[in-house]
Amino acid sequence: MTKFQLYRLIRRTEALKDLRHPMFEKNRFMKFLMWFMVAYYAALMIIMGVSMGFGLKGDYSAAYHRLDGGFYWLLIIDFWMRFMMQETPAQKAHAYALLPIRRSFLMKTYLVQNMLSLGNLFWAFFLVPFGLVSVVPLMGWWAYLGWLVGYWLLFVLNGLGYLFTRALCMRHMLWFLAPLVLHAALVCTCLIPEHNVLRVPFVTFMQGFAEWQLWPYLIVFVLIALALWANYRLQMGMVYNEIGKKEEVDLKKASQFAYLNRFGTMGEYLKLELKLRMRNKQVRMQFFVGLGLILFFSLMLYFTDVYDGGFMKSFICLYDYVIMGAMTLIAIMSYEGNYIDGLMSRRETIYDLLRAKYYFNLAILVIPFVLILPLIVSGKISFWMNLGYLLFTAGVLYPCIFQLAVYNKDTLPLNVKLTGARSGTMVQQIVSLVVLFLPLALEKLSVLLLGPLWGYMPLIALGILGIATHRLWLRNIYRRFMLRRYQNMEGFRASRQ
Repeated sequence: MTKFQLYRLIRRTEALKDLRHPMFEKNRFMKFLMWFMVAYYAALMIIMGVSMGFGLKGDYSAAYHRLDGGFYWLLIIDFWMRFMMQETPAQKAHAYALLPIRRSFLMKTYLVQNMLSLGNLFWAFFLVPFGLVSVVPLMGWWAYLGWLVGYWLLFVLNGLGYLFTRALCMRHMLWFLAPLVLHAALVCTCLIPEHNVLRVPFVTFMQGFAEWQLWPYLIVFVLIALALWANYRLQMGMVYNEIGKKEEVDLKKASQFAYLNRFGTMGEYLKLELKLRMRNKQVRMQFFVGLGLILFFSLMLYFTDVYDGGFMKSFICLYDYVIMGAMTLIAIMSYEGNYIDGLMSRRETIYDLLRAKYYFNLAILVIPFVLILPLIVSGKISFWMNLGYLLFTAGVLYPCIFQLAVYNKDTLPLNVKLTGARSGTMVQQIVSLVVLFLPLALEKLSVLLLGPLWGYMPLIALGILGIATHRLWLRNIYRRFMLRRYQNMEGFRASRQ
């Protein structure tokens, strides 16, 4: 078999991987929902591209020059979106561990696949219509093609940079700070001064692509070559660790959290929640990703006027409160499926565990509350909106998510990487959508009927009611869980890795 034939075989195997997964039938609706959301966002980006192009119709040059001067925003958003969707080559090579295929060939194959991935063309839904109404009338079709090729090369380079950073994060979580600091420094450099000092160089760089000048292409090709070499060396060093599940373990003194002993049994389960996030890679990664998203959106709202619309302010405020709890609570009891037999050995253990989870996630809400305070002081977000979403999340949205404790019966591994986690079930996807969009609809309706001040009172009242009655609905969840305990335990055992 030639290398080209082997390359085609690997690509075909990757395409069939999801169809062979035993969870495919259970997740068929989720896959449909995923493609629906992709189509929705693609249509949204097409509309944005056309509207931005025609919005500056009086000056076509200013339209695409303004986009070129801020193209780093597209690269930053694209980079962080990849954390949710893309695996590293070292993770993909695990399936071929026992086959007589050279590791070096696998790494080269996956790096080429990454460069040719359709994901690098997703932003074309925005760039193609934008360029049609802003670049073509001024510079013609040939320049338009060069402009698009330039952006595609930048997204290819961005994807290789993501692979390198993601592989480093798998070694140690502190590497997660590297892109965060780099992007924050870039944003501050461009936004804090009165005039963006990087705008002219960025515009000149992209203009070079449109005019088919050699120097911008040469710079990008050199950077892509360096990124390919760096990724190849790093991934080759990590593939054996990924296949053998080799881990570097530092022996440390275990934290006892003695200050929680005063709460008795409840304190023991609070300790379990803390250790779940401190000692297990997947849950820890979810926590840091959620924190990073909160910081990103809060800084975007604070330093720019892009999201000053009423809907985006409400969405960001709600998202900041929901994301950190929802990322783990959507899979509530799935991590405990690894040791569910021990939990079920004592009476009312699950009830105490649910209470501890609720109190712990209430405490986590302090983090977004503190991060949103500067936005309240600056006038970007009103005090009543902040209070309304805080209480509504704690008293209404969390009880909705906690209902999944009754129905979740698939065990999630504790130490698999975030990108290697299984997709959610149909019920989990529906609850996620309800949690994100129902409060926005309720808030807009209340504000429309009652005004900007009293419109948040229904959110506050419902939140207080849910918090005050938390023992009642937690007890109800516990009773329903116990009615399904044998069915759930069978599912937890069958789905353990």
